Amino acid sequence: MRTEPGGAPEPDLRHHGDAEVRDAGAGVVDLAVNVRADTPPGWLREEIAGSLSSLAAYPDGRAARAAVAARHGLPVERVLLTAGAAEAFVLLARALEVCRPVVVHPQFTEPEAALRDAGHSVDRVLLRERDGFRLDPSAVPEDADLVVIGNPTNPTSVLHPAGVVAGLARPGRTLVVDEAFMDAVPGEREALAGRTDVPGLVVLRSLTKTWGLAGLRIGYVLAPPEIIAELERAQPLWPVSTPALAAARACVTPRALAEAGHAAHRIAGDRAHLVAGLTALAAHGVRVVRPAQGPFVLVRVPDAATVRHRLRDLGYAVRRGDTFPGLDHDWIRLAVRDRTTTDGFLKALSAVLDAPDSPPRETAP
Repeated sequence: MRTEPGGAPEPDLRHHGDAEVRDAGAGVVDLAVNVRADTPPGWLREEIAGSLSSLAAYPDGRAARAAVAARHGLPVERVLLTAGAAEAFVLLARALEVCRPVVVHPQFTEPEAALRDAGHSVDRVLLRERDGFRLDPSAVPEDADLVVIGNPTNPTSVLHPAGVVAGLARPGRTLVVDEAFMDAVPGEREALAGRTDVPGLVVLRSLTKTWGLAGLRIGYVLAPPEIIAELERAQPLWPVSTPALAAARACVTPRALAEAGHAAHRIAGDRAHLVAGLTALAAHGVRVVRPAQGPFVLVRVPDAATVRHRLRDLGYAVRRGDTFPGLDHDWIRLAVRDRTTTDGFLKALSAVLDAPDSPPRETAP
């Protein structure tokens, strides 16, 4: 079994938040999956339903591809539609010829898993808690010819400056930036999507998070035409279904972009409410990674495994953190929800932490 530095067990890269709510977890309040609640909206469901009369024909992605390209001000040759961002990671791992891929962690584990499945030996750059999990470009090896980083990063909720991320680009290097949650950031500040001046830049976007389409599988890649061509050759025929193509077109309209912008501001307010409530539990050793900028927060809680199980007994599912390289068993990730849901969760968490056999409170020095 591979181990992390220091001999810690190798994290389970295939564990994802949906595992926390499957089967017996179906009746719990879901704080484990980073999909916006109460989605997809009615108008989007109608758009998808309207495509069902076309299911007898093979999918034709040209209109959706053009719509995504126009949304980012790019030619269609720089756009590839995929069955969610997860497919894009698999395509990158299989299609690109690389010698030293590096993944910046903690982050979404599927990029590394896909690279390993494709036979690559992957190096990790582990960002440090004491630095707020902020990117240190000097930690990335100069000879890395593929670098993968999330922005904002799942699970840390850190939003790295666009200039710092772009500074990782080098001649002969492919720089993959996972922007699956960027549309949840007000104004999409620090986004690199649409940039053509950064050599080797590949940006991945997902439409499943903000619009609640995880079951439909739709995302896209923005990259130089030669990279798009390589990925397209590795893709199976008709990889994106007709309903998913309809969703892609609908989600990049001005109406949809305006709604996503409003949702991003609402999420920011709801996140601030959650962070304030967690901060009030600091005496129990609760620590929030700040400033959080995504639709989720990363939290350190002593004996988090026990806390997770007790929260589940009280009806709340949270995401374990120890399956992310660079994190240990004292971390959990929480999706941002509305304030009523958050207040109920905070009440449950406080009850768990106040239980007689909970970890001791911290005392002032």
